[in-house]
Amino acid sequence: MRVLMFSWEYPPHVVGGLGEHVANLVPALGALGVDVHLITPRWAGGPSEEQGPNYTIHRVDPPTFEAPNIHTAAWQTNLVMEEHAENLWRTVGPFDLLHAHDWLAAFAPVALKRSYKVPLIATIHATERGRNRGDLHGEISQAIHNVEWWLTYEAWRVICASRYMAYEVGSFFQVPADKVDVIPNGVDVTRFAACREEDLTAFRGMYALPEEEIVFNIGRVVYEKGTGVLVEAVPRVLRDFPRAKFVIAGTGGYVNELRQRASDLGVADKILFTGFIPDEARDRLYCVASCAVFPSLYEPFGIVALQAMAARTPVVVSEVGGLAEVVKHAETGITVYPNNPDSLAWGIVHTLSRPDWARQRAENAYRVVLEEYNWPIIARHTLSTYERVVAERAKADW
Repeated sequence: MRVLMFSWEYPPHVVGGLGEHVANLVPALGALGVDVHLITPRWAGGPSEEQGPNYTIHRVDPPTFEAPNIHTAAWQTNLVMEEHAENLWRTVGPFDLLHAHDWLAAFAPVALKRSYKVPLIATIHATERGRNRGDLHGEISQAIHNVEWWLTYEAWRVICASRYMAYEVGSFFQVPADKVDVIPNGVDVTRFAACREEDLTAFRGMYALPEEEIVFNIGRVVYEKGTGVLVEAVPRVLRDFPRAKFVIAGTGGYVNELRQRASDLGVADKILFTGFIPDEARDRLYCVASCAVFPSLYEPFGIVALQAMAARTPVVVSEVGGLAEVVKHAETGITVYPNNPDSLAWGIVHTLSRPDWARQRAENAYRVVLEEYNWPIIARHTLSTYERVVAERAKADW
């Protein structure tokens, strides 16, 4: 089976969970014998073509002019992606399936679907309305929502990473439930096992004093990730557990505001905003942290929680969206009320002050990751969706 996939993100350009998802799914599908060709914009460098076992990454240069908004930028970039796909169809194709990840990479595969009468599968990682907590703000937000609806309409089947996301897709875009497959994200545990074998004393000393307990958060520093709730919770945590040190990694438009808020609260010396960190540093921080915290207000899945679980790090998460499906309260982590600094502080203090219980939850979580959230299993579920669609297409008039 030959699949032509489209994604706005792929290493070295990874902004969030989507990029992590695609970077792991492609080689896992290749290991199952699926011939995958992925087209992605070259936002952060990398070779124009990169090959692995049964997969090829095609990075195309986006237009050089500055677009007036993200919708126009996506459309113009998709024109370049579509042109490259047409060349591939002539030289490598034909392809049995098209697979698009989110609206930013929707225009090209929808056009190709119509040209070649090949079925399209769409994976929806998040929605514009969900990110805005049910609302659409302005013309661009409405336009993005329209493209998301269009992509799910044009798709033969839709893949979502959580039941929460499947509900959102059905509610926002009127997608029938029997058109949606729920296939979770996954994580590679081997990278964290390697970190556990290192002497991380010197590394840890870059972030905290020996007597401090690291509370780690990583992700885009934007409103919906709840980083502001975490900053508000810091004084409450320190009141009961003064040895806590908060390490917040990631970039986003919210950073300067949160730095100022930390200063206003008198806790700036207990919060380290690292900015961007490479994956190697991220993995080591999971391993030296006493607690990983993800207080999102909106989270379709929450791959960062899986990463912490794979690193055997105790987790505290807000009970929203996909996070509530991944983390089971008092079994594999602690869940707290969303947008509630008091509840979040309670979860952090409970984890730090009862390390024996926290370790047991972390071990439970690690077993769940091994059994349910590994990429070979996820790739097999994805291949099952592929095979179903190819079989249905063979029996259908276009």
